[in-house]
Amino acid sequence: MKLTKFAKYVWFVLAVNLGVILWGAYVRATGSGAGCGSHWPLCNGEVFPRSEQIETLIEFTHRASSGVAFLLVLGMLIWAWRIYPGGNPVRNGAILSMLFMITEALLGAGLVLFELVAENASAVRALAISVHLVNTFLLLACISLTAWWASGGEPLKLRAGDTKIWLLAIGFISVLVLGMSGALTALGDTLFPVSSLEEGIRQDFSSAAHFLIRLRIVHPSLAVVVSIYLIFIIGWIISRVKNNGSKVLGRLTIFLIVLQLSTGLVNVILLAPVWIQLFHLFISDTIWICLVLFAANSLTKYGENQVAEFN
Repeated sequence: MKLTKFAKYVWFVLAVNLGVILWGAYVRATGSGAGCGSHWPLCNGEVFPRSEQIETLIEFTHRASSGVAFLLVLGMLIWAWRIYPGGNPVRNGAILSMLFMITEALLGAGLVLFELVAENASAVRALAISVHLVNTFLLLACISLTAWWASGGEPLKLRAGDTKIWLLAIGFISVLVLGMSGALTALGDTLFPVSSLEEGIRQDFSSAAHFLIRLRIVHPSLAVVVSIYLIFIIGWIISRVKNNGSKVLGRLTIFLIVLQLSTGLVNVILLAPVWIQLFHLFISDTIWICLVLFAANSLTKYGENQVAEFN
């Protein structure tokens, strides 16, 4: 796999977006979402806020980094448009990346303008962050595929009746649902912290508890089920393809899934400290990216009867 300047740039764009996502999670975990008030795109009515509050600095930094990420994706689109012909998967990936970046910015703005931040524990906020999570995952998928194809990855070749397609589609939907439940769990941990594991368990099963608290038990249960399914289908696929790239990506994804389950357990035991939440989210995003690339490498003309080197 030989990386051109454009391919290196797109991988860099992906890394920057991962950083922005993690910083956004830090904004939520520290309750700094209202650091710029209900103003957008300005921060407390200013381009460069002079507030000494740490929440304002945290939120402003996130907005600034989001703006940089937006410009990087725009640059990726312009560059791809200039060097790739119409219909090329790289250009199509760049177009979709830009579309999801625009919706990502609009969703972020909506959270601020409608004050769905800080201590807001409404069902509307829960719905908004779930939609935001799905959009973020789709954005990462599009940038990842753009980088993959720009690096020499083969276009998808979908065949009717291919069992892999259906198994992977169920896997992707399952991960999205799992991600949404994780976002709600993280929100509940932030808004309703507990002082002990015993207290948290009592709250989880209390009929009088807030719905975000009662939903916390869903995420770990769903994580186990989805993880078992993903490990099964990935193992099934890599046992049937001769594509070396699929095997490497598949095994890496399985390793990350096991690591994620372990991290989730530690997160529960330690009562969801911010640093564990961020690491947990980083692994989630990495699993998603690896799964996307695993699928892209398995659903090509090389996926069945040839060997495609991943080096």
